[in-house]
Amino acid sequence: MNSSGPWTRAAAAAGLLVGGQARPTVFAQMSAKAAAHDALNLGQGYPDDDPPALVAEAAIDAIRRGRNQYPPGAGEADLREAVAEHQASWYGLRWDPTTEVLVTTGATEALAATILALVEPGDEVITLEPFYDQYAALIALAGGVHRTVPITSRPAASTGSDASSGASSGSGTGSDAGTSLGSDDGDLVLDVDRDALRAAFSERTRLVLVNTPHNPTGLMLWVEALQAIVEEAERHDALIVTDEVYEHLTFGPAHLPPATLPGAQDRTISISSAGKTFAVTGWKIGWITARPELITAITGVKQWLTYASGAPFQPAVAAGLRMDPTVFHDLAADLRARRDLLTDGLRRIGFRVSVPEAGYFTVADAGPLGERDARALAERLPEEAGVVAIPLSAFYRDGEAGDASSHLRLAFCKSRTTIEQALERLESWAAPRR
Repeated sequence: MNSSGPWTRAAAAAGLLVGGQARPTVFAQMSAKAAAHDALNLGQGYPDDDPPALVAEAAIDAIRRGRNQYPPGAGEADLREAVAEHQASWYGLRWDPTTEVLVTTGATEALAATILALVEPGDEVITLEPFYDQYAALIALAGGVHRTVPITSRPAASTGSDASSGASSGSGTGSDAGTSLGSDDGDLVLDVDRDALRAAFSERTRLVLVNTPHNPTGLMLWVEALQAIVEEAERHDALIVTDEVYEHLTFGPAHLPPATLPGAQDRTISISSAGKTFAVTGWKIGWITARPELITAITGVKQWLTYASGAPFQPAVAAGLRMDPTVFHDLAADLRARRDLLTDGLRRIGFRVSVPEAGYFTVADAGPLGERDARALAERLPEEAGVVAIPLSAFYRDGEAGDASSHLRLAFCKSRTTIEQALERLESWAAPRR
């Protein structure tokens, strides 16, 4: 039986096609190793936390009140209104909830529906590299051509940054600054070059997919880099698609949505979700904000995917989006403390670390411990150290990470106890290597 089809493009683009068979994702592979070796899983990005009590109780109440059948395909009106209110109050962006907001089955479906709706075979789509693995698979599934702009890294010089101040030197600007939030001498500094961003555009560019705050690195793009993207998108009549699921989990300056820049809102499709902010990754409630003609186009695909989902979770997410801003700040502050716990511990053990400005993950260079191949190291760590991490090469095309080949991604969205135990295990593992 011939089972070939577009799925092979998607699997190959994600580096998962071997001998005509699709392998599990690196997340599934490493989670299986965690189970097999009773290892602490700092690989997959799901939190140990419960959602805010108000959000959880709202979902329970919705179930008890019978909100268990199909919601409207575009999403419950109350959630669409809450998304519009949220965008206005946090960022000053005005959207019509009836025509410019679409509820989706998480950001995953939002990205899939957007790319499948708007990318024709041969169209070019630009992302940063490393990138969330779904991007490559979806671009290939649509028949698009994936172009990437590298995130660069270098050892930090003395920056004078104060980890408690929330100051940032402005990563993603193409300056000599880069990420330095709370960095020590020798830490990894991440950056994106503006000239490289501009050079990635061509007459065939259809979309630029902007992931900020960035997974897997925690990098945040600031105004200079975003302005370069908007200017080139205007020049080439390209659309801007954003993945902003970590928008509220920032540890210094607040998130800057690309749609807020002059000239950007009309050509930007902004995507976010409740999963990361409210620690409800299994609820799969996301949303898109965009101009009506773009929402119509995306709906033309989305309605044939899931149609609708998460009936009792939609009013719960609406309630969450309307919580007092101090709740969001407290959630981020708690996560920042766990970021510091992990990064400080890894640094003491002997890893070179990047201090993320947002999100769930830190990047750790195992090179100083004599480990140049993070992929091979990640395979061994569950058995040798009882800890699971993800090699950063999993987020590069063909697994070719170049200078980042010795880098691991580790999650700090875990309990303090889990992080502390993981650091103890890694310390015992690393001691003979120093």
